[in-house]
Amino acid sequence: MLWTLLLFVTIISFWYAFEGNWDRNLFKASPGFVCENLNTSQAKAWLRTHPETQVLDVRSKAEFDGGALPNAMNISFGDKAFDGKVAVLDKAKPVLVYCAGGFRSRKAVAKLKELGFRNIQHIHRGYMSWKPDSQP
Repeated sequence: MLWTLLLFVTIISFWYAFEGNWDRNLFKASPGFVCENLNTSQAKAWLRTHPETQVLDVRSKAEFDGGALPNAMNISFGDKAFDGKVAVLDKAKPVLVYCAGGFRSRKAVAKLKELGFRNIQHIHRGYMSWKPDSQP
């Protein structure tokens, strides 16, 4: 039991260190570019004050069909045609990206940056942190 607990604590500690380093690099500021890692409350506030935001759900279609943020567009990050499909979005408008827990959407943020999106908002813990019955 003690070894299991120690292993669990070690894995969690490693993940938080890894995630923190990843976030510091992914969400650092640069001139003419906005990329923020928002908690659920901040994301809801962002959507209220920026109605032009394009909401991008990068989960699978099955996950999306099980519930999604209002007005979300589903383009799975696992789709080989992700780059081409995301090209339908307006690079001049903000995009709020999320997945289930934050891993795939962080990868999507990096890809969106490469593709020239200038205002990217990210939901830190993804859809799991969003209350499905609430509205932004």
